[in-house]
Amino acid sequence: MKFEDRFDWSLFFILCCFAAVSCVALLSAQESNQYSDNFVVKQLIWYGVGGVAIGVMMLFDPEDYRKLSPYLYGFGLLLLGALILAPSSIAPIIKGQKSWFVLPGLGSMQPAELVKIFTILMLGNITTLHHEKFQKGTVKLDFWLLFKLVGITALPLALIMQQPDLGTSLVFIAIMSGMILISGIRWRIILPLFLTIAGIGSSILWLVIKSPELLDKYLHVKQYQLGRIYAWLQPERFQDAAGYQLIKAMKAIGSGQLLGKGFGDREVYLPESQTDFIFSIIGEEYGFLGSCVVLLLFFFLIYRLTNIANSSNDDFSSYVMVGIISMISFHVFQNVGMSVQLLPITGIPLPFISYGGSALLGNLISMGIAFAIYFHRKTYMFGDD
Repeated sequence: MKFEDRFDWSLFFILCCFAAVSCVALLSAQESNQYSDNFVVKQLIWYGVGGVAIGVMMLFDPEDYRKLSPYLYGFGLLLLGALILAPSSIAPIIKGQKSWFVLPGLGSMQPAELVKIFTILMLGNITTLHHEKFQKGTVKLDFWLLFKLVGITALPLALIMQQPDLGTSLVFIAIMSGMILISGIRWRIILPLFLTIAGIGSSILWLVIKSPELLDKYLHVKQYQLGRIYAWLQPERFQDAAGYQLIKAMKAIGSGQLLGKGFGDREVYLPESQTDFIFSIIGEEYGFLGSCVVLLLFFFLIYRLTNIANSSNDDFSSYVMVGIISMISFHVFQNVGMSVQLLPITGIPLPFISYGGSALLGNLISMGIAFAIYFHRKTYMFGDD
């Protein structure tokens, strides 16, 4: 087939729409004068870098990524380990987290954003290898596959928790959960597992609300460390501290009403709105309808990625696409949810829209894999298609 027939123009158009939305929202965000940086120009540069990365990644087919996955995964673990051991001159502690390498002249780089992609590739490879080796599954083999998937995710997760970065850790858990659901493991194993996890989470939340002293006694979790949970449940009570941004975000979104106030007509000042709370800018300036358009754009993205997964001719590609879909979906759900008090604030950016070089590059690299899978898909003369 010709290049124009193999290239995914639908996905390309969706990404162009995201770039336009991001630039318009960031142009408004930088008018708050909190920073002197031109976020729009920087974001466009990162989009350009990501576009080049996508072009390079399309040169490799899914089998190449499968072969490279153990090496990329190992390299990712080394990056996370080096981040912990690196001196503060290279890896400074920013807002209580040691999550970035700061390279003179190049800016900052968050390794975890790349390790997400490497982990998805590794999980897809391990799942494929398991089913190739064991054609007929048993309960014992299902537990063995579950153990491998959890183990592969646990290694980078443990290193990221050392930073500590709860938000990124939750993304890894979401990726693993999505991969487990489509891995072929029996539901009589998956369902009790997920119910148990949900029960533990609910119990911990109950202890946070009713008996935080027990968490201090048995898990050594201090009450001040639960500030974000308390601010989520009672933001008005903590509006001068941990609940400040949540209160401001909800006021901004609520004041937009149906149609919004229009570009540049924001009245609610929200610090760091160019990153984690970019959705509040969209809600205030373009209202409920503008917010729905953005969410609809994410729906089209997930729908397109699902079609790519369905059209792929090998299991590895399908598993990888599910991992990418799980990652993007969780990012959107968490970011929008924390802006409207549906979920606690965790510092997770809105994919393709929030400002941030590492996060944007990581998401575009995941799209590069999607482009490569679609570009190198095989068609058969007597296939169903």
